[in-house]
Amino acid sequence: MIVLVAHGTRAPAGVRVISELAELVRARVDVEVRVAYADVLQPDVTSVLRDVPGEAVVVPAFLASGYHVRTDIPAQIEASGHRAVRLTPAFGAAPELLDVLEQRLLDAGYRDGDAVVLAAAGSSDPRALSEVRVAARALRARLGVPVRVGFAATARPSVAEVVDSLRRHRVAVASWLLAPGLFHRRLADSGAAVVAEPLGAHPAIADLVVRRYQSTLDSVSPRAAATTSAS
Repeated sequence: MIVLVAHGTRAPAGVRVISELAELVRARVDVEVRVAYADVLQPDVTSVLRDVPGEAVVVPAFLASGYHVRTDIPAQIEASGHRAVRLTPAFGAAPELLDVLEQRLLDAGYRDGDAVVLAAAGSSDPRALSEVRVAARALRARLGVPVRVGFAATARPSVAEVVDSLRRHRVAVASWLLAPGLFHRRLADSGAAVVAEPLGAHPAIADLVVRRYQSTLDSVSPRAAATTSAS
């Protein structure tokens, strides 16, 4: 079984994206795919795993490895008592995600000469913030222009602060978010001329989930996989 773990949001559109992503994954594998949430919504990872009789691979649908990926999800796995769980790495700045990010920005109306801001959720974990900067550097290499980083919550500078600092330019915001919700609404309120949609339920992201699943099966034992991925 694949347990696809999202952050959780009260926005119906955000819940729908995760459901659609799970459907895309189901179309690519011959195993059951279930959705769990690290926060906000139920079922959580613990509840789902307690209902799984066989081996499970937990795939965090997160763009950076902050608190939920490093601490919360492993703790929920442990609380389940399930003894055959493999935990994959988070999505990170995988090339296929950057393909989607760039396309979303172009679709939103980005044009040459725009100042670009990569907008991420934010985290109190400096390692997660470092991963966001990796994505920003990758987007800069693709576009050939400087890319500033702004955060929707928790970390600074905020997206609105970065947009304001670039007010002499036409600003385009690239949304380094998986699904719509509160954080994406903050991007829309930032004052930027262009705000890209979140990555969404894209086939390339479903392909990434499947690769995470398959590579984890081919690597190490279940308990070792959970420990290694959380470190």
